[in-house]
Amino acid sequence: MTQRERAAVVRSTDMVIDREILEAHHAFVTGDNAWQQRARLTQALWRERQGLAAGLHRDVPLGSRLTPGDGEPPTLANYISDPAKRQVEAAVAKKNGALLSQPRLWVDLLSSQPLCFNLFGPLAEDLDLATATLRLLWPHIGQVTEIKFEWSPGRGDERYTGNHSAFDVFVAYQNGTSRGFLGIEVKYHENLRGTAATDPKQRYPKIAAKHRIFRDGALPDLQRLPLQQLWLDHLLALQLLASPDDGWDEGTFVFLSPTGNVACTTAARRYSHALTDSTTFDARTLDELVQAIRLVADDPWADAVYERYLDPRPVSRALHRDPARHLR
Repeated sequence: MTQRERAAVVRSTDMVIDREILEAHHAFVTGDNAWQQRARLTQALWRERQGLAAGLHRDVPLGSRLTPGDGEPPTLANYISDPAKRQVEAAVAKKNGALLSQPRLWVDLLSSQPLCFNLFGPLAEDLDLATATLRLLWPHIGQVTEIKFEWSPGRGDERYTGNHSAFDVFVAYQNGTSRGFLGIEVKYHENLRGTAATDPKQRYPKIAAKHRIFRDGALPDLQRLPLQQLWLDHLLALQLLASPDDGWDEGTFVFLSPTGNVACTTAARRYSHALTDSTTFDARTLDELVQAIRLVADDPWADAVYERYLDPRPVSRALHRDPARHLR
């Protein structure tokens, strides 16, 4: 990467890309923040490199969307390896919870659900590779024994949180004679805004009080966005860990997001400050995990994941002709 390209990358991670270049790739969406613009343009450029047509959203071409396949099965062009394709097909066939959203799985390039299968699908089919990879980030892992997608111990079950939350990815592992898990929430372009979950029975504060790891005075922030989703997923992990019927000896809620997604990395820092004991919470970047895969996996799949989601160079090249014009 040239010095000029590097300068464009640094500026573009926290500056709004000019509407003209976004529209040239069908990637302008009102309301996108700087990271969302970059992520959407990254996916639009990836789609173009694959020779895939832009899908329609409200009858308008959208660069971060694919066209649906004709008939069944749906297009699998959103998936970059055979294991990822097999894992998503298997999960859908099992009707693995209502949260496996279709047609998003097939056509939405920005969605974090396809990202989960692209990132963890090959690991789910090679548990030794998963062990070697995840041990780079979590050295206490002995041997990964299973990886599941969109998994909950019991949606709506009041033994846990009583809601329909699920982990995007659930990693079970053995550590000597101990059984442990990572309950993972994955974000890509999301900004953790939207509509907060309701809690008419005020169950969540009662669950939180039982575990005694939250700072006094933190509750109002935890009940609001952007921290609420992290809190609810963490409560699910805490309840699972505390359930004697489930038999877990250790467990961690892991929040994964890209380094460039400042909304998510900032929320993760704020959330960690609300804890008096962070033993059961960890925030990592997708960049860290992808690099760990690249260090361990002797397979071009790892590089394809990086190129698809995290490589800044395609956007930099798109801005290269006149970076000052396209950033403001």
